[in-house]
Amino acid sequence: MNIIAVGLNHKSAPVEIREQVAFVPGALAGPLEQLTLLPDVLEGMILSTCNRVELYATGHDAAAAIIRVKAFIADFHRVPAATLAPHLYEYHGEAAIRHLFRVAASLDSMVIGEPQILGQLKDAYACAQDCGSTGIILTRLLHRAFSVAKRVRTETDIASQAVSISYSAVELARKIFGSLLDRSVLIIGAGEMCELAARHLVNQKVASVTVANRTFERARQLADQFRGHAIPFGDIPEQLHQADIVLASTGACEHLLTRATVEQAIRRRKNRPMFFIDIAVPRNIDPAVNDIDNVYLYDIDDLQSVITANLKERRKAAEKAEGIIDQEIGRFQNWLAGLEIAPTIAALRNRLEDIRLGELDKTLAQLKHLGPKERAAIDSLTSAIVKKVLHQPITVLKKSQTDIAGEQYLETVRRLFDLEPPPEGEKHGNKEMT
Repeated sequence: MNIIAVGLNHKSAPVEIREQVAFVPGALAGPLEQLTLLPDVLEGMILSTCNRVELYATGHDAAAAIIRVKAFIADFHRVPAATLAPHLYEYHGEAAIRHLFRVAASLDSMVIGEPQILGQLKDAYACAQDCGSTGIILTRLLHRAFSVAKRVRTETDIASQAVSISYSAVELARKIFGSLLDRSVLIIGAGEMCELAARHLVNQKVASVTVANRTFERARQLADQFRGHAIPFGDIPEQLHQADIVLASTGACEHLLTRATVEQAIRRRKNRPMFFIDIAVPRNIDPAVNDIDNVYLYDIDDLQSVITANLKERRKAAEKAEGIIDQEIGRFQNWLAGLEIAPTIAALRNRLEDIRLGELDKTLAQLKHLGPKERAAIDSLTSAIVKKVLHQPITVLKKSQTDIAGEQYLETVRRLFDLEPPPEGEKHGNKEMT
């Protein structure tokens, strides 16, 4: 049985190509049914996100299954195969297993260590399971992928370092203040960066969120999202001293907060520390603010330096994660090889036992003068001979299931003894096998 993966992602295809072949997450029943009805495909799953579209499948002939799946992607989305060909990648066997494990562990993501892909993968699997398109192999493979992702996050620091501007700002605030539980936040601006930073801050359970924006209605809308309150833009100097953390990101071309304004605020705070995050370009906060005692100011370049350092740490963690993936691939392949060998050994034993019984019946029919004791002795003799003949081939098959020769030995035995493949209900693609 072969596992294949066919798809494209942010590294192999631009967004204008990815969006042409994206599947609607809530409408996968039809595509999954069509996928598993393809010749050469037994099981199937579709993973479709903004950064990747990947189809996983099982089949007896990997090359044939890959051809079918590629054609399916093009035909389903009505995109010329020639248009997709340069952007599609394909994996089978160990390479397909490794790719899925790396995807689950977020080693193949645009941002290494991001957590979203694992949830998306779990959703894709749940959908495939609900639609009946997964069998014993994909079920085991996906559960192993989830286990790999958990190990990587538990045993490495791959997700412990901030690698986005907004999250890095929050991590810096935590380093300065420790817990943010009782801290008040003032957000100046109501754009996407401010919203993301506010979301991270609220997740840290800050005490309060205040939003100021030139358009008061937009400030109120953002404040409502986080159960905060909005203030008029002109009230910033008067309200500034109440904030422990100030985050600014507006389109203003001048400094909104001057040194004099911040000095006044710190005096009113009786020199309790203030943390300023200026992620605007041009900057919204006068750099001279950083010279004030108990005031900490970071701009976007400071945050970028933090991100660069953190990315290096994540890459180090990724190296350790690759080792974990190697271990898990070995475990899964041992299980898969055992799944293939068991029915072959059973079929081999049945074939030789059929031959033995057939020849025994012919012989005993010609020796009607023999008594029950003699007949039993001949039966035991022929049975022992068959077991002796089978012992070495079966031993070699079991030992070889963990090396590259295993599949070759299996195929040779099947051909030599003309062993039939397992019945249709045992092809590992049907629900009754799960």
